[in-house]
Amino acid sequence: MSKAVVEAESAMLGFKKVSNQVYIQDGEPSGQDPSHPTTVIIYGWGDARPRHVAKYVEGYRQLFPHARIVLIFSPILKALYQTLEARSRTMVPVIEAIYPEALGSPDAAEEEKKKTDERVLLHVMSNTGGMNCAATMNAYSKHTGGRRFHHDMLVCDSTPGSTHFLPNVGPWSRAMALGAARWFPWPFVVTQALAAMFLGCLHGFGWLIGATSAAEFSTGAVNDPRLSETSAKRLYLYSKEDDIIHWEDIERHAADARQKGWSVSAEVFEGTPHVGHMRLHPEQYWGAIAAAWKEAANSRAEP
Repeated sequence: MSKAVVEAESAMLGFKKVSNQVYIQDGEPSGQDPSHPTTVIIYGWGDARPRHVAKYVEGYRQLFPHARIVLIFSPILKALYQTLEARSRTMVPVIEAIYPEALGSPDAAEEEKKKTDERVLLHVMSNTGGMNCAATMNAYSKHTGGRRFHHDMLVCDSTPGSTHFLPNVGPWSRAMALGAARWFPWPFVVTQALAAMFLGCLHGFGWLIGATSAAEFSTGAVNDPRLSETSAKRLYLYSKEDDIIHWEDIERHAADARQKGWSVSAEVFEGTPHVGHMRLHPEQYWGAIAAAWKEAANSRAEP
């Protein structure tokens, strides 16, 4: 996926470029509804292009027409080889778009005022989107002396999965190959085998130096009260037919979040592939998001 293609397709959707991975679209300028989010942040799945996420943008525009939408693209290779520090720097433009004063070591009272003004919905797609979401939380914590990245709701779409290498190298390599297959003339199985070899080398190198993998960090970060807003509503969207992320892993993560104090809801879809729930069941999909946001908004309004 070239930068030129992303820029051209994003411009067609009405987004302006902030960085190579971060794009922003302002909402309707008047009539802000205080029960709606002011910002929706969509962390796209690995190697998704603007045309792939256009229906999600359209769906959020219908639900929350006045919200600013921040769209983050997630090249799989980049997410895998970057260090946490590099990935966190890449997500700084997301913070600049929503909490710009946080990057200048703001006065605590001013930041609390900003938190009250902003109503933020995070929508994370697949593990690669989760890596960038966790990197945003990490960057915010580093820039604010340990404060949490404020958000009112987190939607986990087909994520997170297990971080164990051997049981998952097949699905992971398939996900990588799906994004890269159009660049190579040989059969898909060859591309997947090369992806598996690359992942094996990456995993082995990480094991030798004792590094925490991007997937492991991100899976833990969103359930870490030091990084993730504990008052935020959590919604998991998944299917038992997902061939890349196992539903049991998602349910374990949801149970862990619930046990740690998060308000958790889940919506299970029938017969849908990885990040394919909205395409096959749009009414159920957007209905679940709207209901969860209403719950988050009501909770925020309580004294």
